[in-house]
Amino acid sequence: MDLVVWVDDWQMQCCGDPFSVGSRVSWKLGPPDLDWLATVLGPVQVDRAEDHHDLFTADTPATEAVVRAISAVRCAYAPKPGEDLPGLYPVRGSGVLTPVERADGREKDQGDKRFSGYLVRLSTVERS
Repeated sequence: MDLVVWVDDWQMQCCGDPFSVGSRVSWKLGPPDLDWLATVLGPVQVDRAEDHHDLFTADTPATEAVVRAISAVRCAYAPKPGEDLPGLYPVRGSGVLTPVERADGREKDQGDKRFSGYLVRLSTVERS
């Protein structure tokens, strides 16, 4: 079964293990933040999100899979229009995908687009 998985930049930068196209991975997967992803990328299919900081339940089993494709995701950030809240938020529809062969969480920003994470296509491996 193929899955599209979101991997946050901060998860990789904190303590993620680098991976490449063709790598075999064992990841805990849970529900992605579809609202955030839709804001950044528009309509996109993302099946799961990767986590290794116990954001999902502790008994979430690891999914064994092979990495088939990786795209670095970058987007613009700005204050929310009409709000006085501090902080920056993703600009609707500003996301861009750049295919990469390897992911280590250290992608460079491009102009006003900041690195936010990866979309990873996985093929799950059946356990015997």
